[in-house]
Amino acid sequence: MSTKRSPLLDLPGAVEAGGLDAGVAAHYGSDLREQRALVNGQGYVDLSHRDVVTIAGPDRLTWLHALTSQYFEGLRPGSSTTALLLSPTGHIEHVMYGFDDGETFWLHTEPGAAASLVEWLQKMVFMSRVEIKDVTEEYAIVWRPGAPVESALITRSGADSLGGYEVFVPRGELAAYVASAGQPAGVWAYEALRIEAGAPRLGLDTDERAIPNEVGWLGVGVHLEKGCYRGQETVARVHNLGRPPRRLVRLHLDGSVDHLPGHGNAVRAGEKQIGFVGSAARHHEYGPIALALVKRSVDPEAVLEVVAEDQPTVTATQELLVDPEVGLHVRARL
Repeated sequence: MSTKRSPLLDLPGAVEAGGLDAGVAAHYGSDLREQRALVNGQGYVDLSHRDVVTIAGPDRLTWLHALTSQYFEGLRPGSSTTALLLSPTGHIEHVMYGFDDGETFWLHTEPGAAASLVEWLQKMVFMSRVEIKDVTEEYAIVWRPGAPVESALITRSGADSLGGYEVFVPRGELAAYVASAGQPAGVWAYEALRIEAGAPRLGLDTDERAIPNEVGWLGVGVHLEKGCYRGQETVARVHNLGRPPRRLVRLHLDGSVDHLPGHGNAVRAGEKQIGFVGSAARHHEYGPIALALVKRSVDPEAVLEVVAEDQPTVTATQELLVDPEVGLHVRARL
């Protein structure tokens, strides 16, 4: 978890977020108004609590190709991508949202994740000509809606950038950069758009058992036609046979209840617990929505219940994000 406090918390109306997003603003007065502005292509979101790592050196792409779930060989300068690091049994350990500038691969990841990521990568260098640095102290991430604009700064725009782009801003220039970027929006607005897009977040919408097939990362973070990498056997087996054990869904929650479910709240079908809530938000059009990881066998038409101690039970309908039968006959977009 980040311990940094963004200077943008000093802007008028800023209210700090909690949990994994501590250190940046949850909102600046009205998260629903801020959402609408982002949808209209206006403003920005301070994501300066996220960690930033660089990987330089002439061997970086072939080295990353061998280690990760993504296809890096021949990646052209100026390309954005997403890559996963998996355990030997295929469980997701790290997600890297990156951009290669022709000399260095720039990536951002979850708050507090850089230390363990860099430590593991350093162990895998061997004779490869790569240089890995945690540059979180030097660079901050800002998300902006719409198409990227020409800039001297590193700019990433991937399939999971929510229709916008991420800018790697020198941390000392953060306040000056956003001064001309329009009105700020907090992470509550950003999270609502992320949940709407069905884009999972490691550590919120996953647990230690999650595999890429369950959460929709095939094609986005996993290239299905590349060679060996750690954890590939599990990904390939589930893909070839179909039917991952669980599946990510978007929940549309009963709006008559005045609270949002918390991370980890149980999801039930009848009397049985069949999953858990990852992240939840209030959307400016759809009302309260959430991402949840549930058992594959749950009827997609079933009305579910979200249960938490000392809180009223919330009913929810499902919207499919990962097909229960996903596999070779339900091809992910490469």
